[in-house]
Amino acid sequence: MQTHVSIEPQGEMIIGGESVKGTGGTLRAIAAATGEALEPAFGCATPAQVERACTLAGEAFDTFRQLSDARRAAFLDAIAQALLDLGPVLIERAHLESALPVARLEGERMRTVNQLKLFANVVRDGRWHGAVVDSAQPQRAPLPRPDLRMRRIAVGPVAVFGASNFPLAFSVAGGDTAAALAAGCPVVAKAHPAHLGTSELVARAITKAARETGMPEGVFSLVIGDGNGIGETLVAHPEIQAVGFTGSKQGGLALLRIAQARAEPIPVYAEMSSINPVVLLPNALAARGEQIAREYADSIVLGVGQFCTNPGIVLALAGEALDAFCSTAAQAITTKAAATMLTPNIHAAYCRGVAHLAERDGVGTLARGGDARGPNDAVPMLLCTQASAFLADPALHEEVFGPCSLIVACRDIDELHAVLRRMSGQLTTTVQLDEADYAQAQVLMPILERKAGRVLFNAFPTGVEVCHAMVHGGPFPATSDTRTTSVGTAAIDRFLRPVCYQAVPDALLPDPLKHDNPMAIWRLNDGELSRN
Repeated sequence: MQTHVSIEPQGEMIIGGESVKGTGGTLRAIAAATGEALEPAFGCATPAQVERACTLAGEAFDTFRQLSDARRAAFLDAIAQALLDLGPVLIERAHLESALPVARLEGERMRTVNQLKLFANVVRDGRWHGAVVDSAQPQRAPLPRPDLRMRRIAVGPVAVFGASNFPLAFSVAGGDTAAALAAGCPVVAKAHPAHLGTSELVARAITKAARETGMPEGVFSLVIGDGNGIGETLVAHPEIQAVGFTGSKQGGLALLRIAQARAEPIPVYAEMSSINPVVLLPNALAARGEQIAREYADSIVLGVGQFCTNPGIVLALAGEALDAFCSTAAQAITTKAAATMLTPNIHAAYCRGVAHLAERDGVGTLARGGDARGPNDAVPMLLCTQASAFLADPALHEEVFGPCSLIVACRDIDELHAVLRRMSGQLTTTVQLDEADYAQAQVLMPILERKAGRVLFNAFPTGVEVCHAMVHGGPFPATSDTRTTSVGTAAIDRFLRPVCYQAVPDALLPDPLKHDNPMAIWRLNDGELSRN
């Protein structure tokens, strides 16, 4: 029988397993729906408290990374269970702070739990070690080859920044934290100021799991701060060896500059900005335009448009089929109610972004949703323009974070290709097509692959499956490092680095590389994959 933990936020941070009241000022979470300041007041970290968290993480690193795979996997599983044990108190607080529906938050908790369990399985499987053995060839001419073995090890303590739009799945115990802990990296997390209570509850669950599974003291800490100072201090600290961030382009680039200016530069894996183009090919548009239009409108407003994969732009060939699509989509948008955004700042940025987009030359308003009823309500918006205007005005390429999208009418397929080529990097590109469109899609594929980390067909990009094959990343400015993903098991790769062992005695080799393979993991042995 599941036992729920009955606890309320105390306004505290967690540093090295201990509850600590920050002494660098106070901060309060805000009820997103009303703008009301919530209890309790949270103490902000001082530079000395951030120093303490980072130092403990550094001290824990070698112990933690050298634990057996089974123990680290058990830690991840224990975190998952501790999140479940929090019961309704976690969902109630997250709902209060974010105004996200309870059902959505319940689903997000299960996604968080499942991705922790998935990474636990990845750790147990052992393939993440990337073990490679090239046996010695003492008789090789003209020179002998020594015994060479390679594996991957954790990079070091990781700073994780909580995201505003997913207070569970992309926050304190979210994908970045799960991947880092799976790799063997201690984590110092910075709570997002929009969900301080949620962050503290999750941090306490992680701490409980760490204590129950015997993890080292500094394996996890949570710090709190207002403004940019605490985050900058965290990224600049010499113990921190990598950064996971989901947020604005401005915020991601600021952290990237700090990381690159260090005496020892470190990688920043920042997910920042994407408008996720959707291409409507002619035969699909003619045959299924009304259905696609309704699904498109639903995707625009899903989660009040606060998904990083929101379909911010649609490309199609001008003509009667596109006119009919626009009419149906506009009608659908008018039926969509305004809804509460996550924070006052996000709402204000949305309003500015929509106004800026709508006033550009050549941009028209096709439809708007229901009027706002609350202080942070976003009104859904559907805009339109011509490809020539889009190509001429870089401002039309900028993301508007929220329930807004722009339809771009292209003169012909060459102009549509030109628009795609002009776009910057994206998290996703989507194609709606029928079989008769396959030839045109084949021509598009090289452009789509080059522009995004995920290419979808006959779907909409809102929604990211957590699995082995998922890529949630893309070329700049979608992310700061096009080679990685922040969702899926490949996310662990961000926090690992290769080490080669040359002529090391078997007794001194790490277990994944010992001659008799005591872990029985898959290895590349002299060019052949085996468990020998």
